[in-house]
Amino acid sequence: MTGLAAKAGGQTFANLPSELKDFSSPQISRVYARDGRTPLAQFYDEFRSNVPLKDISKNMQNAILAAEDRKFYDHNGVDLKGVARAFVGNSSGGTQQGASTLTMQYVRMSLAYSATNPQEVVDATEDSPKRKITEMKYALQVEKQLTKDQILERYLNTAPFGNQAYGVFAASQVYFNKRPKDLTVAEAAMLSGMVKAPSSFNPTTPSGHEQITARRDNYIIPGMVTMGAITQQQADEAKKEKVPTKVKQVGNGCAWVSKNYWGFFCDYFYRWWMEQDAFGATEYDRERRLKSGGYRVVTTIDLQGQAAARKEIAKRQSDKSQNAVMLAGIEPSTGKVRLLAANRKYKLDDSDDPQNEISSDPRKAKKNIRGTHPNTTNPLLSGGGDISGYQAGSVFKIFTIVAGLEAGYPLGYTIKTDAQYRSKYKTSPSDRSACPGTDQWCPKNSGKGVGVFTMWSAFAKSINTYFVPLEERAGADKVVAVAKRFGVQFRAGKDREMADDPDQARAWGTFTLGVSQSTPLDMANAYATLAGDGMYCQPTPVENITTNEGEKLDVGKPHCIRATTKDVARAALDAARCPVGDSAQLGACNGNTAGPTRGIVGHPVFGKSGTTDNDKTASLIAGTTSLVVAGYMANPDWPEHRDRMSHDVINPAVQYTLKAYMQDKPKEQFKKPGSTKIAYGDQRSIPNVECDSIGSARSKLEGAGFEVSTGGEVDSECPKGTAAGTNPSGRTIKNGAVIIEISNGKNSKPETPEGEEGPTPPGRRNGN
Repeated sequence: MTGLAAKAGGQTFANLPSELKDFSSPQISRVYARDGRTPLAQFYDEFRSNVPLKDISKNMQNAILAAEDRKFYDHNGVDLKGVARAFVGNSSGGTQQGASTLTMQYVRMSLAYSATNPQEVVDATEDSPKRKITEMKYALQVEKQLTKDQILERYLNTAPFGNQAYGVFAASQVYFNKRPKDLTVAEAAMLSGMVKAPSSFNPTTPSGHEQITARRDNYIIPGMVTMGAITQQQADEAKKEKVPTKVKQVGNGCAWVSKNYWGFFCDYFYRWWMEQDAFGATEYDRERRLKSGGYRVVTTIDLQGQAAARKEIAKRQSDKSQNAVMLAGIEPSTGKVRLLAANRKYKLDDSDDPQNEISSDPRKAKKNIRGTHPNTTNPLLSGGGDISGYQAGSVFKIFTIVAGLEAGYPLGYTIKTDAQYRSKYKTSPSDRSACPGTDQWCPKNSGKGVGVFTMWSAFAKSINTYFVPLEERAGADKVVAVAKRFGVQFRAGKDREMADDPDQARAWGTFTLGVSQSTPLDMANAYATLAGDGMYCQPTPVENITTNEGEKLDVGKPHCIRATTKDVARAALDAARCPVGDSAQLGACNGNTAGPTRGIVGHPVFGKSGTTDNDKTASLIAGTTSLVVAGYMANPDWPEHRDRMSHDVINPAVQYTLKAYMQDKPKEQFKKPGSTKIAYGDQRSIPNVECDSIGSARSKLEGAGFEVSTGGEVDSECPKGTAAGTNPSGRTIKNGAVIIEISNGKNSKPETPEGEEGPTPPGRRNGN
């Protein structure tokens, strides 16, 4: 001992430290589906999962002692005779001898795992007298602090076994696809033989297979007989078992999800984790925590909903199509992401044997750059990286409704619309949406859309020339602010610049028509904010996270803030029932754009369809009180593509996915606003102007505070050219639009001869 200490550099044995630093060897983090039972993926730096000694077969316990330390239960951590023998032999230039007890080996691994810098790792593992004497001092102390069984358990859970397997649990899985408690004598002997030199004794290589077989049969199994752990007959039987030449592939990360169509959700979970400060100050720290912390993560993915989404997409669009069908589903009031699916395989394209088609973007095609179909790991549905989103069209009109309601305009607010509207917003004179010869933006409707509309009927038929003037009244910057509060991320550089600059936001008239880029997940959550009574909940892929020690973490739990009032949310949702074929509870829809939705889903629904210029994108959002699904059909590789996206594809994909999710769930009605004023506003009686001259009718109506315009001719008993009546009639919102309908005189009565009293004209009765 004195000679060894002298060779170690003169430091006395007594002065060496004896307390090992606390350490935790890297553990596998396991990720499960919503049910808490179905494995989704696993993440690790070292494939390891600790198991108690009682769950490790006696065969394995005896085999590791036969291989590494047959006097384990007889010494106090250091085999002094063995150390002296090894020191003399090594000093005289003979064969190198280790003489490290199992406790000393455990100390060596502990020092390496508790190292805080690379030099400490070198010091813990280099072959030197200094390292040996340090191990001895620590080993003596460890034997005082832990029982022999505790040391053996920790050793078996820490030791490397090659082929990415660390610890006996991982080794049992990788080499034999079984649990440690089920290992046979032959299997345990082979694994124990590998710890000394996992690379040299690797059974998957020809030389390694030969060496580990010899070590198992000629050293370890006979050692177990010598120790009295097995009989000679058991030894002979064990030697007959063949050493495996292949190992089980162990998945690591989202590329190895149990089912490929879970990959995009898994990727969303991973990206979410990497953004959480709770897991470390840097992305490096967060990844290390995920891959070494041994967490048990139950995610929010609903297997039934996810399977339905993938099925409905696959029915309608091939994975090889350049056009992506993307569905995201989120739960109102919690932000829990229930499904993310697309017609893509979640995998990297093999550069040696590429399957992806050449990009549809001509600029990339010229360079032979491949597109993202059928294989990609891009976050198509949730955004991030190179994915800033897609224009979604009229689904953005919901933000204008909310801004209008917040500004005091009720759902029943009427605007008289034409086929084209001359707005106050500016655009380039060369833009085809500019009024000819001007820089004024003059949007048109996709259909005629002429008449008096309310928020209900305008949303039902998606009337552009209603929503642009409503946006003017509420303020485009206020509409943008609603979108922000509802979770639209504005990932594209120009979008973010316009959204963040008050002057540009005020001038962003096209915003209401959905020109800003967004993702299906963004918009599913925005509409879920309505169903959540105006509470915006940050999207989360996590139900709960449990540490390796069994502690529940708060990270990932629903985090919700108020985005708008309950009454505004409930009123906006009432209008949003119209486009998808449901009935508004407070007003009249008078049309729809995705009418079959209500009948297919079979529950009260709300939502909106959307289309961009030349059908470059088609979208549908549909939701219940339990789930909101947003579907986009777009080309992720080239936004300026020439294909026309079809609502015959995206609409049923969304509708039938939602139907499958809602199967066997109770039908739940949406809540009404606490006050009806937000729906009907301050109502005013419309003066009766039947048979008045147009000038007189206009004067009466404007005097009553209405916004007056003249419409077309209608059949009427009034004289031709006079007012036949108004649209609407009876009562309407204060300051609302009223159209004077002009009589064509077709039903008018012949004049009464002088001196005879004729019938009282309509509208003139009772002195009116």
